Amino acid sequence: MLKIYSTMSRKKETFKPMQGNRVKLFVCGPTVYDDSHIGHARTYISFDIIARYLQYRGYSVFYLQNITDIDDKIINRASELGVAPLDLARKFEKRYLEDMRALGVDHVNLHARATEHIPEIIAQIETLIEKGFAYETDTGVYFDESKFPDFGKLSRRNIQDLNIHRVNPDNTKRNPGDFALWKKRDEEPFWDSPWGNGRPGWHIEDTAITEEYLGQQYDIHGGGLDLIFPHHEAEIAQMESVSGKAPMVRYWMHTGFLNVQGEKMSKSLGNFITIQDMLEKHDPETFRFFVLSTHYRSPIDFSETALEQSKNSLERIYKLIETIDEALESDIPQSNDNDADLNDKLTEIKKQFIGAMDNDFNTPKALSVVFNYIRDVNRELDEANISKSILIGIKNFLMEFGAVIGIDFKRRICADDKTRDLLEVIVEVREKLREKKDWELSDHIRSKLKELDFILEDK
Repeated sequence: MLKIYSTMSRKKETFKPMQGNRVKLFVCGPTVYDDSHIGHARTYISFDIIARYLQYRGYSVFYLQNITDIDDKIINRASELGVAPLDLARKFEKRYLEDMRALGVDHVNLHARATEHIPEIIAQIETLIEKGFAYETDTGVYFDESKFPDFGKLSRRNIQDLNIHRVNPDNTKRNPGDFALWKKRDEEPFWDSPWGNGRPGWHIEDTAITEEYLGQQYDIHGGGLDLIFPHHEAEIAQMESVSGKAPMVRYWMHTGFLNVQGEKMSKSLGNFITIQDMLEKHDPETFRFFVLSTHYRSPIDFSETALEQSKNSLERIYKLIETIDEALESDIPQSNDNDADLNDKLTEIKKQFIGAMDNDFNTPKALSVVFNYIRDVNRELDEANISKSILIGIKNFLMEFGAVIGIDFKRRICADDKTRDLLEVIVEVREKLREKKDWELSDHIRSKLKELDFILEDK
């Protein structure tokens, strides 16, 4: 039975979708004013694995993610660079989607841009005004925090205490904590509204988009820990005020922070790493494996040592699959007397794997199960005590495991096969050169192969 830790209740809860086996999942997407960093990657890989596992368990998942393509950060950055804000947003949206494809994050069903949902945003603001939860001023439309008594229930913060430290510099808001739903602006880009030209606030974009595609109540809302307050609190206030129904979301899920060698990642510390920077040095599969080696709710520490350990762990899986393929091509028996016990063992391993993932997507525990099993399989292979039918079952399980974690072991194997074929061609050409006593060119080929970590010995 799948259990998910919900930030709202601070405990693991049995997972039960609102509509049969249909799961509606929303994760806050990027504000596209700069390249995405490895902290973003950690969150989006984690939820990609969660979506994959839900599908593996038989759920039908609709995974929605927004793209914040209008925001003060975008406008300010565009002004610095002397470009149009929407042009800047499109540039970094494209880069973000390229980064996600490179990392294998491909289970999002829909990316919804804020600028393409202005009518829905305006309609939601109008409802909030009609119901008395929002009001208009000279500078915009604001949500009246005092009208929603449950504000702070996700972060468990006391609003009265918070207001002591809040300021209202222009005295246009009723309460210091009231947040903007619509900002009145005459500078481009702006949209026409019942309150004049302007653009939406940050929080209202998400609830307008989720109401459009998921309804006023849905199953899972995800994001990083840093979004709990005030962003997710504001989303709850907006949606539950519009609908009059609670809860807006059954399960709130948040990923832990990513640090770099024990320190918070920031440009001022010089340890800010974009996804593209990371991919110049490491395979995307290695980074995915690094992410799932830590539970999604826990902090994770990025370092070259950790990445190297992940790479080595992956190589153990690839090596086993390669060994299995070689054994399947050999003359080992199709079955033997040991099959029943080994089949029972494989069934138990699958059960343990599912048990780990059903426990709030405990990927470190799931990895432990898999690698303990790999050790046992290698021992059976060394003792030549395993049949082809069992090897096929083991390989199928490893492929299933790869599909859940988003690493296609078969693709790597196919690439290795092509590499071997290409190397055979190169070696054959070099032998022809040696027959012609063209030692200089044949040595050049061997030197170039060595630079690529291929060692060629003449025997």
